[in-house]
Amino acid sequence: MHERERAGGSVLLTWGGGHCCALAGADPAAQGAVVFFAVALSAATSGDTAVVEHTFIVSQVRMRHLCNDTLVTVVNGQFPGPALEATEGDTVVVHLVNQSPYGITIHWHGVKQRLTCWADGAGMITQCPIQPNTTFTYRFDVSGQEGTLWWHSHVSALRATLHGIIVIRPRSGTYPFPKPDVEVPVIIGEWWQRDLIKVDKNFSIGGSFDDNPAAATINGKLGDLYNCSGVAEDNFVLDVEPGKTYLLRLVNAALFSEYYFKVAGHKLTVVGADASYLRPFTTEVVAVAAGETIDVLMVADAPPCRYYMAALANQPPVPDPQIPVFISRGVVQYNNIPSDAQNCTEKSPLMPEMPDQHDTITTFYFHGNLTGLQQPGGGHPLLPQVRGRVDERLFLTLGKGSMCTHNKTSCKRGGSNESFEVAYINNVSFHLPETTAVLEARYYGSGVAVEQLPSMPPRAFNFTDTALIPVVPGGKMEELEPTRKATTTRRFAHNATVEVVFQSTATMQSDSNPMHLHGHDFFVLAQGHGNYDAGRDVRSYNLVDPPMKNTVQVPRLGWAAIRFVADNPGAWFLHCHFEFHIAMGMATVFEVDSGPTLETTLPPPPSDLPKCTR
Repeated sequence: MHERERAGGSVLLTWGGGHCCALAGADPAAQGAVVFFAVALSAATSGDTAVVEHTFIVSQVRMRHLCNDTLVTVVNGQFPGPALEATEGDTVVVHLVNQSPYGITIHWHGVKQRLTCWADGAGMITQCPIQPNTTFTYRFDVSGQEGTLWWHSHVSALRATLHGIIVIRPRSGTYPFPKPDVEVPVIIGEWWQRDLIKVDKNFSIGGSFDDNPAAATINGKLGDLYNCSGVAEDNFVLDVEPGKTYLLRLVNAALFSEYYFKVAGHKLTVVGADASYLRPFTTEVVAVAAGETIDVLMVADAPPCRYYMAALANQPPVPDPQIPVFISRGVVQYNNIPSDAQNCTEKSPLMPEMPDQHDTITTFYFHGNLTGLQQPGGGHPLLPQVRGRVDERLFLTLGKGSMCTHNKTSCKRGGSNESFEVAYINNVSFHLPETTAVLEARYYGSGVAVEQLPSMPPRAFNFTDTALIPVVPGGKMEELEPTRKATTTRRFAHNATVEVVFQSTATMQSDSNPMHLHGHDFFVLAQGHGNYDAGRDVRSYNLVDPPMKNTVQVPRLGWAAIRFVADNPGAWFLHCHFEFHIAMGMATVFEVDSGPTLETTLPPPPSDLPKCTR
């Protein structure tokens, strides 16, 4: 439990700070039981705002899986880390104590950070890392958002084990869908047995598809598809009662992959994504992009038995580089299985039929079905503005290129050892500053040399030509490979309406791209396959009830169009949420000017903002 202090000084004790599951091999003192969120215990009682306060202690512990002891970096000894629960309008205070050997930041993924950009936790963008044996306190409000978000480290690939769920409940205590009886976090992740600092470094200097996780996980459990010397790994188990409704809060915390999620024998009703409500629709399969959260209702209406829930990673087909198939499964277990139900008690749980691992059409249609829930009074207050004049338009191509080793100006490419691969936006691979964070440099007027992000790619070509995928000497891609490094930003006037069209490309790969914007939600207006054509595709824009997101799954060999209002001053990271893409440079920074009033002006940094080491 943790303290939740009401305005006025009284203290509430609320359930939180637990983790989704205990890990085999962890210190027993650091283990905890599975935490389900019981609606009746967590509803706001008087409408008062509160201060939700946590202490996050980052340290390293040994955990045992697959016959190996692995040293992992975690918060409070837990994987996944503690749940952060709040009610809309609350203030969150997290004291981070870094007892690990690494510099650490925590990003509160999807929290808008209204006028609290200093607390966004993007390493070297809004702050320098919190150095070993030092502390920093994050303070921010959770206003204007309800639903599921998550937190994770934003330094290197450490977020593979440094992450947890954020739950923001409505102040009214009611949801715009049938009231669930129980709320359940379902965090899809990966189990790594490699040095994550080295993994990130390997990708930053050209990528290595030999660096892969050992397994997929659900709530930290690998599941019984994995075994050690014939002994199956533990499953995450969800005990259910017939007739009850369960709100599954799905989070994709994986470094590498989008996941398909299904529960055998049950349908799922999608009701929210990225802490915004959606028009409900029922499906058998949910696609959760890396960094994305999806809220679904599941009614326990199947014959009392045991059923597998499964999470399967998808990936593009050959000729893209292939990684192993990653799948994890948990168990949905009814609590009143008849004793004579031999077909249930003597057999393995029923396994759902999953999509093919190379099926990228299912996710295209799933995300195309997301529409915003019409609110009383006509929808979101920013919708009228995004339907009107667009002040800034960006066309951003997402792909891979190459740079010459040793800073040479010319070299052989096509997989030659004279060059190395990078990822880019509009042929510029993002260079992360080393001594000063971008936000500090902006605030004080010096410290980081930046370039303006180009609003268009340097040349037009058939962006989705699959002949560009193979990396071979003399291949079709060689003339398109040359890429450069720079710290790019794009500056917007306060309250500008911005449209961004993301174009996935086939350059040296054909992955989808889950693009995440810090500090703002955006409306997803449309998506499509092939090359974006404004003259044709603008007609498909949904300006009536588009979903509001913070992460958009840009389809493989396709595009997605978003609009947002740049009304939150600061420096906000925009990046692909695949770790290898961000490490290789598929990122930039959107800078938003302060407005004309004190209430629209970014305040100065907190006095304890971490300093960079030199």
